[in-house]
Amino acid sequence: MSHSITTTPDWGYLTTELSCYLQSDVIAVTLAGMQTLEYEYNAQYIARQYQYELPLGTLQLLELTLYLPFDTASADINAVRMIAVKSALAWYKASLSQNKDSHSVSYDALVFDIQLVGGGNNVAHDNNEVKTPNVPQRLNHYFGARYFLEDLVVDINESMQQLQVFSWQDWHSIAAAVQTPCELWRFLAYHLEQLKQSATSYIPSFESEEMLVTQFLQSPDLFTSAIEVDNALIKNEAQDEPNSALIAMALAYKNQSKTAQMYHRHMEQAATLWSQLSMQMIESYGEKQKASNEDQLDIPLSRWQQQLLDESLFSRHELVRTLYRYPKQNEVLRNKGYVVHQHSYESLGRHYVMIFYGQDSAAQHSKGAIQPNLAKIAQDVATRLPIIELHHVVVLGIDFVTEGTESFMDIDLWIQSVDTMTQRERQLTKKLQQLKQTSAQTPDQSSNQKLEAQRQTEKLPQVRLNLSIPAKKDN
Repeated sequence: MSHSITTTPDWGYLTTELSCYLQSDVIAVTLAGMQTLEYEYNAQYIARQYQYELPLGTLQLLELTLYLPFDTASADINAVRMIAVKSALAWYKASLSQNKDSHSVSYDALVFDIQLVGGGNNVAHDNNEVKTPNVPQRLNHYFGARYFLEDLVVDINESMQQLQVFSWQDWHSIAAAVQTPCELWRFLAYHLEQLKQSATSYIPSFESEEMLVTQFLQSPDLFTSAIEVDNALIKNEAQDEPNSALIAMALAYKNQSKTAQMYHRHMEQAATLWSQLSMQMIESYGEKQKASNEDQLDIPLSRWQQQLLDESLFSRHELVRTLYRYPKQNEVLRNKGYVVHQHSYESLGRHYVMIFYGQDSAAQHSKGAIQPNLAKIAQDVATRLPIIELHHVVVLGIDFVTEGTESFMDIDLWIQSVDTMTQRERQLTKKLQQLKQTSAQTPDQSSNQKLEAQRQTEKLPQVRLNLSIPAKKDN
């Protein structure tokens, strides 16, 4: 292992967004055996435990930062790293025995950071040598399956297979690659399976975490959850036929065709934009709430944020694709405004109502008419959807603002949690709603006309994801 120093690139949004899933205070951890490092190698360490309640289960993360003198030899760094990992494994094994009665679904990970301190660099300045400040510098180091088979002399037992060990660089590069909490969770399952396979065969199943995450993101299994949701939507009569984009993308990945790379770029772009928009929506709602002196919600805004972030790469792709269709609509439709129902392809129970405000202030779907009624709309949709698993209705009021040659999205947000209903209760509620609509229907608003209007708004033309529509400007 060389003394190569890492620089901090753009790691994306996921590592920051995980904070909204943090369930308890960060816990300082003392690792037995680390005293040896402090005395023999003049080292220091900090260990902290984080617990995140992700949508699919609990992620328990141990962050271990080790500080070593800048002039530490490579052989000593290797020895110190081995002692530190063994200490973390011993701590993990002890913690398992204390929580052996826990049956919750969870993954456990160690993120190990090595920083070199002291020994500042000499820099020429006005013909004099000036010593730069002693700023800690991260050391590039990596693991992979081979390290635990050949370098670290421990038995690869059950506890070894459960604690997944990553370098600081690998962990953040993985987070930047997968982009979403659900993809991170599935990668941990994939990584754990590869470790188990290596332990069984005594042959390293992957050389580096970078290669493994690339392999994971190129697998057609990436769409398994979306396909399950798609099938359930059809079964629940919330959708007439399979999602054609889902079929095309899953087949491209299965056949490893060139279009798969294009699809993945589109999903990456959509995931990034959805992160930006989610942050803006939450901040905007919080600011409006403070400005109006309204009472706080029964649930914290972090719960709302979790609902928005709990979308897979494909699900974000579909949500953003719906937004990108707007500029291609005809002027009449943009003036009147329209509504698109969209489903989460990560969670069957989360439904989106995307209301594109009409530019005509007198239109039925104008911002002035819709914005004050987002909560009422959410409650109304919640009673009519034929999905037993329904748990949240997300209503987005979308306004496209044009300034010169640029267009920006300003999105109003309301998220309605839904109490679980039995199939019978939902059927009765739906029939009651239909009776009310029938009695209130005027002669010129026949059911056929309504159905045709709905089809026209649902069957909107597709546009490419690289269409330039910047996110809302900061004030």
